[in-house]
Amino acid sequence: MQVKAERMFFSEPLALAAGGSFADYELVFETYGKLNAARSNAILICHALNASHHVAGLNEAGEPGWWDNMVGPGKPIDTQRFFVVGVNNLGSCFGSTGPMSINPATAKAWGPDFPVLTVEDWVHAQARLADRLGIACFAAVMGGSLGGMQALAWSLLYPKRLAHCICIASTAKLSAQNIAFNEVARRAIITDPEFHGGRFYDAAVVPRRGLQVARMIGHITYLSDDVMAERFGRLLRDRDPDEAYRYTFDIEFEIESYLRYQGEKFAGYFDANTYLIITRALDYFDPARAFAGDLSKTMAQASCRFFVASFTTDWRFSPARSREIVQALLACDLEVTYAEIDAPHGHDAFLLDNPQYHQLVRAYADQIAINLGLSA
Repeated sequence: MQVKAERMFFSEPLALAAGGSFADYELVFETYGKLNAARSNAILICHALNASHHVAGLNEAGEPGWWDNMVGPGKPIDTQRFFVVGVNNLGSCFGSTGPMSINPATAKAWGPDFPVLTVEDWVHAQARLADRLGIACFAAVMGGSLGGMQALAWSLLYPKRLAHCICIASTAKLSAQNIAFNEVARRAIITDPEFHGGRFYDAAVVPRRGLQVARMIGHITYLSDDVMAERFGRLLRDRDPDEAYRYTFDIEFEIESYLRYQGEKFAGYFDANTYLIITRALDYFDPARAFAGDLSKTMAQASCRFFVASFTTDWRFSPARSREIVQALLACDLEVTYAEIDAPHGHDAFLLDNPQYHQLVRAYADQIAINLGLSA
């Protein structure tokens, strides 16, 4: 499936949760499948921290989408039946207007002057794109991790504009531990000498070391202890295990090599200011805050059906967080399907090929299709 990104320009100011507004911005998006005559078969896919609008298929560079095993012809989210939309969020570094874009007031990159964004801001921007595409109501809004937060926000902010919310490996708010991990990662970036207060573009440098450490920290939280043990254990790299100990700043264990590789790769394509913006949006997300922390009262704003899934070894967004969402939905007499999937991969499981997981999503999507009268 070959796909090509599209751009949509918005001149109308977007009111922001942190105050003020933002105008004259672009959103980059991709679509897969065909919108039916009733415009009822659209599914919005919301992306996580380091993903983008390129959800499925092969882009012009021949790269597969980040959820290509989930979305496409004959896949759980079948593009032979559904019209799928993937949007790059405002503030990202994959084409939509973000810190790397030019600030018309200064003729320089926005950098640290880019406005503070929230999950709710992204949802409002996505709704505007849906308006332009002629989609009054999504058959489903779907996402994993941070994408799941956006799907939840859709159910609360636009309850009449989605029939189903598919929330995978997510949470209604970050724990203190999660916020702590994000803060350590941000400090790694901010204290990098090449960060220059966020104006590193002007210096033609990249805070690579900070980005590398941030990614290493994040990646540790995405994997389970079992997966790390199975893939790397305590294997040493390029040395005899019987060799005497030696004090070195170089790589010695295979897990160190793997983390450094992930960090170096990340620093080569991701923007530091975008990382700060998105992790703060993660931290801020807490829709129950407006209801004195009562998630049941919060979810009472929703009216769609829900599919919530978690993974047993995900300690970043544990099953307990998903069960909190489910319990709040049940307290509101909302229809919810919950799956707690036994998978060894940790948080990353939502991106991987797991037959049970994919079968459950496929069955739920099939029911959506049947309800819409879509052909198989």
